[in-house]
Amino acid sequence: MISINSLYYHYPKSGMVLSNISTHFEQGNIYGLFGKNGEGKSTLLKIISGLLRAKSGEFSVNNENWTHRNAPTLEQLFLVPEDFELPKVTIATYEKITGPFYPNFSRKQFYDLIAEFKLSPKHHIARLSFGQKKKVLIAFGIAVNTSILLMDEPTNGLDIPSKSQFRKIMATIADENKCIIISTHQVRDLHSLINHVLVLDETKVVFDASLVKVSELFWFGKPKSTEDSALFTETGFGGKSVMARGDKDETEVDLELLFSAVLMENTAINTMLKNSTHV
Repeated sequence: MISINSLYYHYPKSGMVLSNISTHFEQGNIYGLFGKNGEGKSTLLKIISGLLRAKSGEFSVNNENWTHRNAPTLEQLFLVPEDFELPKVTIATYEKITGPFYPNFSRKQFYDLIAEFKLSPKHHIARLSFGQKKKVLIAFGIAVNTSILLMDEPTNGLDIPSKSQFRKIMATIADENKCIIISTHQVRDLHSLINHVLVLDETKVVFDASLVKVSELFWFGKPKSTEDSALFTETGFGGKSVMARGDKDETEVDLELLFSAVLMENTAINTMLKNSTHV
């Protein structure tokens, strides 16, 4: 669905932001795009959405060269950005002027989500809090029913109950025809939602694997014996570790622990990943 090969990008008068990015995003998956602040997550989503042009590299969406940005392809892609400015109208007016741009937009789904978020079509967007505005945009991004949905830090501005609500809603819309990419530095917010992890660090992709593969290769938790060799251990008393799973029972993937391990022990983690693909 989305194919990226040797992509490079830098902003004017700045250093390289993305270097030699090569990856694929397929239908039927919810991807977690992780990285510290300033590591190029938003830039990559803007390039995928067509808001920015890569400086070099090959890039296609639905087998179309993305330099063309054809209207039929744009109709099947929606970005919920981290920073946004919505028009100063009511939610109902926003729906009426924006919905027609997307052929699969569902008014019923949009207003069902607005009601679930405890909002009213009569609410004036300019008078809403940032978190409420984010909910309007999330509801619209879901209701357009595009095959590609990009979300940049969607949980920023949401309180804890709303984050839980967001995860539940996202889980209900995932299907084999959608490709969803969610960028965040708050890894814990995507717990139990995503099924593939991609990590950016120092302008490059430093980890790219499905959670099925992660679960097969790694074990997460507190080792019973100090003799066990850990790939990465949290600092502090009683810290949890990431270990080679071997013959250990399967554990739930700890996304926060995995993210830290990838950043701190990248070579060891990726060596295991690469070796497993050669078996």
